Amino acid sequence: MKFVMSYSCGKDSTLALHKMLEKGHQAVALLVMINEAANRSFFHGSDYELLDGISEALHIPMILCKTKGEDYHLAMEEGLRKAKSMGAEAACFGDIDIEGNRQWSVKRCQNVGLKSLFPLWQKGREEAVKELVALGYRSLIKIVNTKYLPVSILGRPVDKETIEIMKDNGIDICGENGEYHTLTVDGPIFYEPLSYRVGEVFEKDDYAYIDIGLEG
Repeated sequence: MKFVMSYSCGKDSTLALHKMLEKGHQAVALLVMINEAANRSFFHGSDYELLDGISEALHIPMILCKTKGEDYHLAMEEGLRKAKSMGAEAACFGDIDIEGNRQWSVKRCQNVGLKSLFPLWQKGREEAVKELVALGYRSLIKIVNTKYLPVSILGRPVDKETIEIMKDNGIDICGENGEYHTLTVDGPIFYEPLSYRVGEVFEKDDYAYIDIGLEG
């Protein structure tokens, strides 16, 4: 089946993409939502250069959907229509167990005539993270909610050590409630690892961010 992946560049959408490709399905595109005001991807804050690098490393084109926020759903539907014109029969999402998020995505697909697929649905949250690590993916911690996690783990990969730090701080290690966000830079579906640089850390309100960009 040909599909479009709703791709945040983080660990969950990467694992969902992995599972689809592993079953022999073909990704026609990665759909990425762009915060028009910031010129970066929503939630994970990747700039255009970095997104280009990820697309090249995965050998999958990207559909960038720009939105100011209030028309987020319409921008996504427009991106899904473009994917459909490229041959997509379905859209794939990395949701695990939050029913409201699933229904929102299903509605977007229904409005454009695509099937909706959720390869990680009802998978144990901790199980999903441990599978990602076991498969050899390198997902860097890019954003943390400082109410729950220390700034010191920014830029580090999700691995056994950082998982233990998360457990010690009493959070859901999958970060489904926004405790942290990741950027995946290498793993089995990457044709080559992403060449990246880690920059400065900055904080705003309850969140701390680390700048990760394309090297060179």
